[in-house]
Amino acid sequence: MAAELTAHQLIAQHRPTLDQALEAIRTRAYWSPHPEHPKAYGENGSLGMAEGKAAFDALLGTRIDLGQPGTDDWVGGEVSPYGIELGVTYPHADVDVLLPAMRAGQRAWRDAGAEARAAVCLEILKRISDRTHEFAHAVMHTSGQAFMMAFQAGGPHAQDRGLEAVAYAYVEQVRTPDSAEWVKPQGKRDPLTMTKEFTPVPRGIALLIGCNTFPTWNGYPGLFASLATGNAVLVKPHPRAVLPLALTVQVAREVLAETGFDPNLVALAAERPGEGIAKTLAVRPEIRIIDYTGSTAFGDWLEANARQAQVYTEKAGVNTVIVESTDNYKGMLSNLAFSLSLYSGQMCTTPQNLLIPRDGITTEEGPKSYDEVVADLAKSVGGLLGDDARANGLLGALVNPDVKARLEAASGLGEVALASREISNPEFPDAVVRTPVIVKLDGAKPDDEAAYMSECFGPVSFAVAVDSAADAVDLLRRTIRDKGAMTVGAYTSSEEFEQAVQEACLEECAQLSLNLTGGVYVNQTAAFSDFHGSGGNPAANAALSDGAFVANRFRVVEVRRDA
Repeated sequence: MAAELTAHQLIAQHRPTLDQALEAIRTRAYWSPHPEHPKAYGENGSLGMAEGKAAFDALLGTRIDLGQPGTDDWVGGEVSPYGIELGVTYPHADVDVLLPAMRAGQRAWRDAGAEARAAVCLEILKRISDRTHEFAHAVMHTSGQAFMMAFQAGGPHAQDRGLEAVAYAYVEQVRTPDSAEWVKPQGKRDPLTMTKEFTPVPRGIALLIGCNTFPTWNGYPGLFASLATGNAVLVKPHPRAVLPLALTVQVAREVLAETGFDPNLVALAAERPGEGIAKTLAVRPEIRIIDYTGSTAFGDWLEANARQAQVYTEKAGVNTVIVESTDNYKGMLSNLAFSLSLYSGQMCTTPQNLLIPRDGITTEEGPKSYDEVVADLAKSVGGLLGDDARANGLLGALVNPDVKARLEAASGLGEVALASREISNPEFPDAVVRTPVIVKLDGAKPDDEAAYMSECFGPVSFAVAVDSAADAVDLLRRTIRDKGAMTVGAYTSSEEFEQAVQEACLEECAQLSLNLTGGVYVNQTAAFSDFHGSGGNPAANAALSDGAFVANRFRVVEVRRDA
């Protein structure tokens, strides 16, 4: 009875938050229960700035023992992009022992019902929120994000995306009633009467394959969508970004145990260096759902080979911005400069290709040639990042050597409009910090096309000269269709051209931002309001979040009886 009472207490505690989330996804208006400002924490049981940093420091060099069955070794080896060896070790699992243990608790979790599962998920998110400062340092020192971005994107924004997934999961599960009385008239004969019961049934064990750059932001939607729909979740973090997801698993297991459920409904699968267990796990018959963020090559492999699972992938894309005209030239340049610089361009939403007519654009300041637009953008980026302290706060650190290699190779692809420069970080001398490079390319040259039609993940952008605005739209369509795009941007003061770009994005299924000149940027999305990805082009087969992202994580099983 105690465990059942605890679940009811959680429902009473968290139902108002769930109701607000349900209203937010209905109206698409701004709402968040998770404060974005660091100073908002430190009361009512949450960790403040000093306590969060101390909690993170206390983790360094320790072993995180989750009490999982099947632990046969301890693994670790994370090194912060800022140069710190984390020294944290995690349980390595014998999956032949762990997977059966994870299945054991699914019946009780299924029978708890959608509302109880949502309440438990919201309690997990609340406890994570209370430790946002600790999680922020964990994200910072595994992803290379600067602290403020790690705090916001790795903390409240990630928690928002998790809550959003819970809300969508709840909506889809309660769309069908628990029971119904069915009466069919038979004329003069007695009617046919039946009772029918409908139960959302989980698919099985979900596998979350985490990414290096946004372990919580990209991880929480799939984790909470699967858990809220009754599935157990096995979390396989990126080897360089284990800590944030290991802490998440730790919190989830604590809450599940305290509410009378099997803690093995959520477990961690850390790996030895070079072990590559994602491929092994992905084709196990017990794995029925997979969430993945990462390279196109492995995403394609999962879609082709993990045939027993429902696979949700976010892969690479080539994000494009068309600059046709503007009535706020300085605002456009400032907005683009920030978008290209944030987190050193290491976001799946960062613009890569800037399509600019070779004859130039019209502005409120008069006409600007292609060369002028590119030079002014380079100057804007340079001004934004001219102060090293400000630059470190925006750029963070390069997440891995591959990004640095791509950045260095990019300058050989064409005329460099803005050279990348090295920035030192006094607090973290070993951090690799680089400003963006902007390279001028010609949209009509096949050699240049090979460069701009490939994703160059990192602080690399191409200013692509096109013959006309119409050619820019044609190239945009082809890019989305062939390579995919998480984001598209356009600047225009022409209503006709705006309609042409909008139609291209509607037909090719890509999310569009028009004429951003203020404090909202093309590479940012807000949970409960903006869709991250569309699921309709090669960059991703799912959107965060919509009904399709959660609805196929469970099926409805009917039991009917003669009344």
